[in-house]
Amino acid sequence: MSKSCCGHSHASPIKGIVKAAPHEHRHDSHCCDNATQGCQRQAPRDHQEHGAGECTGDEDPPAGANSPPSAHHAHVPDGPLPAPTRDSRRHSWQVLGMDCPSCARKIETAVSRVEGVQQARVLFATEKLVVDLAPGQAPDPVTAAVLAAGFRLKGEQDDKQAQTATGAALATPLGNLLGKYWQPLSLAGLMGVAALLPEAIGQPIFTLATLWGLWPVARKAWALTRSGSPFAIETLMTVAAVGALFLGETAEAAMVLLLFMLGEHLEAYAAGRARAGVTALMALVPDKALRIRKTPDGERREEVAADELRPGDIIEIAPGARLPADARLLDTLGAFDESALTGESIPVERRRGDRVPAGSLAADRVLRLEVVSEPGNNAIDRILHLIEEAETQRAPIERFIDRFSRWYTPAMMLVALLVMLVPPLAFGQSWDEWIYRALALLLIGCPCALVISTPAAVTSALAAATRQGALIKGGAALERLAHIDTLAFDKTGTLTLGKPQLTELVSLNGQPEAELLALAAAIEQGSHHPLARAVVTAASERGLALAAARELRALPGMGVEGRVDGVLWQLLAPSRIATLDAAVQARVATLEQQGKTVVVLGQPDAAPAALLALRDQIRPEAAAALRELGELGLNSIMLTGDNPRAAEAIAGELGMGWRAGLLPEGKVDEIAKLGLTQKVAMIGDGINDAPAMKRASIGIAMGGGTDVALETADAALTHNQLGGVAAMIRLSRAALANIHQNIALALGLKAIFLVTSLLGITGLWIAVLADTGATALVTANALRLLRKR
Repeated sequence: MSKSCCGHSHASPIKGIVKAAPHEHRHDSHCCDNATQGCQRQAPRDHQEHGAGECTGDEDPPAGANSPPSAHHAHVPDGPLPAPTRDSRRHSWQVLGMDCPSCARKIETAVSRVEGVQQARVLFATEKLVVDLAPGQAPDPVTAAVLAAGFRLKGEQDDKQAQTATGAALATPLGNLLGKYWQPLSLAGLMGVAALLPEAIGQPIFTLATLWGLWPVARKAWALTRSGSPFAIETLMTVAAVGALFLGETAEAAMVLLLFMLGEHLEAYAAGRARAGVTALMALVPDKALRIRKTPDGERREEVAADELRPGDIIEIAPGARLPADARLLDTLGAFDESALTGESIPVERRRGDRVPAGSLAADRVLRLEVVSEPGNNAIDRILHLIEEAETQRAPIERFIDRFSRWYTPAMMLVALLVMLVPPLAFGQSWDEWIYRALALLLIGCPCALVISTPAAVTSALAAATRQGALIKGGAALERLAHIDTLAFDKTGTLTLGKPQLTELVSLNGQPEAELLALAAAIEQGSHHPLARAVVTAASERGLALAAARELRALPGMGVEGRVDGVLWQLLAPSRIATLDAAVQARVATLEQQGKTVVVLGQPDAAPAALLALRDQIRPEAAAALRELGELGLNSIMLTGDNPRAAEAIAGELGMGWRAGLLPEGKVDEIAKLGLTQKVAMIGDGINDAPAMKRASIGIAMGGGTDVALETADAALTHNQLGGVAAMIRLSRAALANIHQNIALALGLKAIFLVTSLLGITGLWIAVLADTGATALVTANALRLLRKR
C-alpha cells in the first residue's frame, strides 16, 4: 500500500475508486504531488476529480475566500461538471443501488440540498458521485444524504454488516439467488400461499403480503420525498398499493408490488449489462507489478502495488499478464494483445522503444519494459476519464425527456386526482369505481419506460463503441454523429500512415548530399512532425553526425529554422519562398506531381541549397474505408497543408475531393464554409487539426494522435483503422433509431392503456404490467445495441 500526503493508505489505482471514503481536491492546493500520485485514478490532470480514495488537504482556506454557500445555492448541473472553484474542495464516492439514470438524478437532488454543497454530479456509467464542498464543510452530511435517499456507498459499514449477516447463505448459488431476489421471491411465496387457501384465510394473507411488499417501497418513497424527490415511482406505487388496500383489492395490490419489484430488478440487470464494458475496462490494469531494481549484487525483483510505479521504473511481465502502466519495450521484439483497448483481435508486434499502453497482454514471452506513465495517467485512466466526460454530455433528446419527465409525473398525479374527484362530485358516480380508475391511471402515468428509453440506448451504444475501439464522448456527440453527411480528413497521419520517408535529396549549390542532409536533420532534431522525423531518420540510417543546432524555432505554416555553427538555416515549403527560379520551380512541380512533399533547405536571402522530397504511404485500409463511407451516403474531402500537386495525387488515388495549402486557420475556414450547408465531421490527429475539430459539428481523433487532438475531439478511435469511422457512424445511426423506437414504445403503450384504464377495461395489475412491460421492451431493445458490430 502506498501512502498519500495526508497519511491515509491507498488501494491500488483500479480498486481505489470503490472506497467509500471521500477524496478531497483543493483547487488552489494540489495535495497529491508526484511522489503520491497513487490517489489519482480517474483524472490525471489538475482540477479534475480523482478516484475515491482519501487524499485530504488540511490547509486553511485562502484569505478572502468566500464563505460557504447556503443549501439553496447548490444546484444540480446539466452538462459537463466544471472544475472546482478556488473556494471549494472536490470529493468522490462510488454509489451502489442505482438501477437507471433517474436514480442518479435523485441522488444529485438529495446531495444538492446539503449545506455547503456547491455542485454535485453522479456519473452513472462508473457509479461515481462527485461533489464540490465549501472549505470547512465535512463530507459526512453528503454520505448521510445518499444513505437517507435509499442508496449505498460501497464499503459502508452497514453494507459490510449486511454481508456478514448473510455470509453463510451467500456461499452457494442458491444463496446468491435468495440474497439478491429475496424480496420478490418472498412476496411471490406469500401470494402463492394466499391463492391456494380459501378466500376467508387467503384475503388476510394477501393483505399481509401487500404490507410485506409495501414496507421497503414506502420507506424508499419517504426517503426520496425527504431528500427532494417527492414524485418518484416509489411514491406512485405506494399510493396505488394503499389505495388498492383501501378498496379491498388485496390480491391486486400485492400483484402491483410484485410486478414493480420485478421491473426494478430488470432495470438493474440492464444497467449492469450496459456498464459491463466499463467494469471490464477498469479490471484490465493489474493491482500488482514485478519491478526490477539494480543493486550492487545484481538485480532484485520485488512485487509492488501498481500505483507505486513511477516513470523510469523497469518492470517485467510474464506471458498472459497485463501491463500495469504505459511502458516502453526494452526487449528487441514482443507481441501484445491490445484487443481490449483497440478492438483488434490479432496481437501486435512491438519493437524496442515502442510504447505499449496499460492493459495490454503479453502474448508469447517474458518481457521487460520501462514505465512511462504517472499513476492515474495511463491509457486506461484516460479512457475512463473520457467515458466519465462523455456521460456529462447528454444528447439534446435525452435532456428534453429528462425535463419533460420532471413535470410529467406531477401532472399525471393531478390528472389522477381529478379523475378520482370529478365524476363522483359532479355526476354522482361511485367513489370506489373512480378511485380505482384513478389509481390505475396513476400507475399508467409512471414515466419509467420513457425516462430510461434514451439513456439505456445511449449507454448501450457507448459501451458497444468502446468494445470496438471507439470512444464517443456522450449522447450529444452520438446524436450529432448520426446526422453527419460530410467528413473532412486531415492527410498526414489520418489518410496516410504519418511515417513519410525521404525519397530524394537534390543538391542545388554543389554541396555533397550528405552535408546537406546533416544540416537539415540538425535543425529538425526534437521536432515531432512526421516530416521532421523522416529527415532525422534518413540521416541516422546513413550514419551522419549531426551538429548541435541553436535557436530552433517553428515557423507556423511555413517550416522550421535554426542556427548551425552560427549560420541560420531554414527548411521551408516551396510556396513560402518567393525567389525560386523557374528551373527549381519546375523540379519542385515534377516531384510534387509524383505525390511527394517537397521542402527547401536554404539560408534567408540566399539561393536555395537543396530540395528534399518525402513521400508518405496511404493507409492500406483508406480506400476501402472511404468506399464504405460513400455507401452510407457520406461525402469525403481532404484538408491538408501540403502542396496542391501532392494533395491531388493522393486524393485522386482515394477518389475524394481536396483542399490544399491550408494553414490551421484555413482548415477552420473550410469547415465553416462546408458547415453552412452540411453537417461536417473533422477527422485528424495533430495539434493543427484541433481548431478545425472544434469548429466542425463533431471532431474525431485518430488513436495515435496528440493529446490536444484527443481532448478536443468529440470522438476518438483508440486504434488507427479508418474503417472504425464508418462503424462508428453506423452505430450512432442505429442508436438514434433505437431511441425513437423506445420513445414510441413507451408513449404508445401508455396511450393505449391510459384509454383502457379510464374506460374501466384494465385494472391496477394490468397497468403495472403495461409499465413494466414497456420498461422491459425498451430495455431489451436498447441492449440490442451491445451486439452491434
